[in-house]
Amino acid sequence: MIINKYKLRSNIKSYNLSGMGCSASVISINLANDLLQVHRNSYAIVVSTENITQNWYFGNRESMLIPNCLFRVGGAAILLSNWRSDRCHSKYRLLHVVHTHQGADDKAFQCVYQEQDEEDKTGVSLSKDWMVIAGHALKANITTLGPLVLPFSEQLFFLAMLVAKKVFKAKTKLYRPDFKLAFDHFCIHAGGRGVIDELEKNLQLKPEHVEASRMTLYRFGNTSSSSTWYELAYTEAKGRIHRGHRIWQIAFGSGFKCNSAVWQALRNVKPSQYNPWLDCIDR
Repeated sequence: MIINKYKLRSNIKSYNLSGMGCSASVISINLANDLLQVHRNSYAIVVSTENITQNWYFGNRESMLIPNCLFRVGGAAILLSNWRSDRCHSKYRLLHVVHTHQGADDKAFQCVYQEQDEEDKTGVSLSKDWMVIAGHALKANITTLGPLVLPFSEQLFFLAMLVAKKVFKAKTKLYRPDFKLAFDHFCIHAGGRGVIDELEKNLQLKPEHVEASRMTLYRFGNTSSSSTWYELAYTEAKGRIHRGHRIWQIAFGSGFKCNSAVWQALRNVKPSQYNPWLDCIDR
């Protein structure tokens, strides 16, 4: 549809990442980043959309009705470039992408699962273990991400506490690294109030760190893979992003997957004329 609408060249490479759930956008960013490592002086555009009509559930099973209440149609488009000349007017630089997949575990695989109910009506079933599985996926993800972004002092202290607990059997809780020392802004996938509450608690965040996620859920609902971009746009509309700031996008998806993208602001970012919050940010 995009190639047809804008009459793009016949040698445009098009990839459709469907079935990746709410973390599809970060996975797409990773793919685009890999392609831009190979194809010099190129552009890549990532379009993230949620079309709830395809998975609308018409049955009565409660676990399948939840997506009908949460999801909303939404979309975002992100332009990436590896042209050196674009650095002077680019907003952000991609620093890291960490992809964690828990699909080998049966509970994780089935916690967000498309199936048919007793009346052969297709829907997406959400397991009661969803938050527990999301917690395990997040833990695995930040175990990989932590050494890439945390200050050395935090890594050293975490290692010391781990040795004390594992080797010397010290009766102490395992130290949780303070990711607020590594990031200035957090874009947590607006999957639901419980998701935001749990990450706020586990990562020991302050209310202002999850404000963008809560406002996105309130204003736009769960727009699936595009929700983290609505949150970034919210932070831009508030005028909070300054040069050098680092942003952490955290996305969860069926599979079960947890994906992280880390961006660094190259300048003070002002909202564009297409920012979805401009008509209501003052409220």
